[in-house]
Amino acid sequence: MIRYLVFSILLVPCLHAVAASTVEQGKVIAENRNKGNCLSCHFVQGAEMTGTIAPPLISMKLRYPNAANLRSQIWDATAQNPETVMPPYGRHLILTEEEIDQLLEYIYSL
Repeated sequence: MIRYLVFSILLVPCLHAVAASTVEQGKVIAENRNKGNCLSCHFVQGAEMTGTIAPPLISMKLRYPNAANLRSQIWDATAQNPETVMPPYGRHLILTEEEIDQLLEYIYSL
């Protein structure tokens, strides 16, 4: 029993490091002009030269409490709004499934 308790205590910092790493990878994708390029359209607090033609990436957990809905929006925004200018990142294979998950973690961290 004590062994499991010690293991659990040691594991918590590792999980936090993995989560932080995923958020950092998502940030890189959001800022990369050849990948997400989110900042060209969306305002992000503290970022330089952000766009204003799309909703700001603020309080995303409140706006999208269900992560699957936000993921679906990133994967193919045209499914909800055929007139959107947001690229269908997943459908057009601009981002991989893993990159979309990393981007989602970053957006939810804002």
